[in-house]
Amino acid sequence: MRLIFAQVRDPFEIWLNNHVEAGRAIAELAIRQALARQRNAQKVEKKKSSGVAVLPGKLSDCESSDITENELFLVEGDSAGGSAKMARDKETQAILPLRGKVQNAWEIDADRLFANTEIHNIAVALGVDAHGANDAPDISGLRYGKVVIMSDADVDGAHIQTLLLTLFFRHFPRLIDAGHIYVAQPPLYRIDVPAQGKKRPARRLYALDEGELTAIRDRLTKEGVRPESIEVGRFKGLGEMNPEQLRETTMDPATRRVLPVRVRDDALTETRRTFSMLMGKGEAAGRRAWMEAKGDTVEADV
Repeated sequence: MRLIFAQVRDPFEIWLNNHVEAGRAIAELAIRQALARQRNAQKVEKKKSSGVAVLPGKLSDCESSDITENELFLVEGDSAGGSAKMARDKETQAILPLRGKVQNAWEIDADRLFANTEIHNIAVALGVDAHGANDAPDISGLRYGKVVIMSDADVDGAHIQTLLLTLFFRHFPRLIDAGHIYVAQPPLYRIDVPAQGKKRPARRLYALDEGELTAIRDRLTKEGVRPESIEVGRFKGLGEMNPEQLRETTMDPATRRVLPVRVRDDALTETRRTFSMLMGKGEAAGRRAWMEAKGDTVEADV
């Protein structure tokens, strides 16, 4: 090897000095191949045992295998996850508590995606591999017909929603296209209304926000309920709800409110551009300009 190196080095160096463009092309090729080898060495596969993906330990799975009925709730925090497990319908509803905020997946390569434990657990629970917008993935292994993002009704909860929607839009777009992704709308306020004689028993109502609370107060006043008799409580988070309240407001299909996630075909390009501006690491200037232009239009509960 040393003999070959000694014989080739000087002539090859002279040739490179006389053929700069060719030398640059050779160097770029070597760099690309080195980076590709490095990425391949860092690939992270889903954990498997005996050829079958092992379901996450924190997943409280449902008993049914019918995905037309099955639902997976991605729940913010162990506290809310514990209440959700007691509130769920064990037959059709599964719970996966998430620890903290999932990683921003907008610029993560698909082969490095599963290095993040929370993202790995979501993918394994779903039974679907990560894919791109132009891929034709096999989603026949999907284990749940509805995937419901359930987070607190505050700024942190909105951030968690955004991070999960980023994950699905970037790495599981087929699930959005097929209508499998939903966002739960837990209320901020609980309104306890006293009984009105024998005509109306005591009631418990819920309001998503301040505007809805005001509308409920106005309606109750018109019904003859004294304003001072109405008790209003504010939820600081899902973990403050007892299982009965969580079931009634956020999980029971008969009484809950959930929003389906859809991307119109004519808005796909603009949606992708917005995600890139908001979640891209190199888009700080664009985000600042966007916030300066539109920051006054945001209604945030802080």
